[in-house]
Amino acid sequence: MYDEIKRAVEVLRSGGVILYPTDTVWGLGCDATNEKAVKRIFEIKKRTDAKAMLVLIDSPGKLQSYVDEVPDIAWDLIEMAEKPLTIIYPEARNLAPNLIAEDKSVGIRITAEDFSKKLCAQFRKPIVSTSANVSNEPTPSNFSQISDEIKSAVDYVVNFRQAEISQPKLSSIIKLGKGNIFQLIRE
Repeated sequence: MYDEIKRAVEVLRSGGVILYPTDTVWGLGCDATNEKAVKRIFEIKKRTDAKAMLVLIDSPGKLQSYVDEVPDIAWDLIEMAEKPLTIIYPEARNLAPNLIAEDKSVGIRITAEDFSKKLCAQFRKPIVSTSANVSNEPTPSNFSQISDEIKSAVDYVVNFRQAEISQPKLSSIIKLGKGNIFQLIRE
């Protein structure tokens, strides 16, 4: 696993795109602060940049680097989450401009899965995480379902957990607003 993390970090630092296992489904990833790398993921997915992508970080302490204010309710939601939880925060900052939604929000998930957590920790920046499929095609449940088109479009395919055939759960998604207002997007 450590050699794979080292290689993936090298690719991320050079502005490349990786295909990697996450706490949910396999994801396309890049440096979330690199506008050109983010643009490449939109191109690989054949997706308009009007549809936002989320980022992974490895610890709650890093949240405040990427959003102006973390609403109080976010801390409770993070602490109580029993499965992966993506929270959409208002007023994103320090991220690639094409990653931030028109309303200035960004989805951030704190990963607890071993590989993606260590990858984020080693990279020391947020990593884009979007499902490894072309837009409007089914989300692959495991590595074997990822199309050759996607595999050949990335700079590095992580060689870890490829044989797993489990059916991972998608993350819950909650959008937070100022004043602890929230909206459940996906349970």
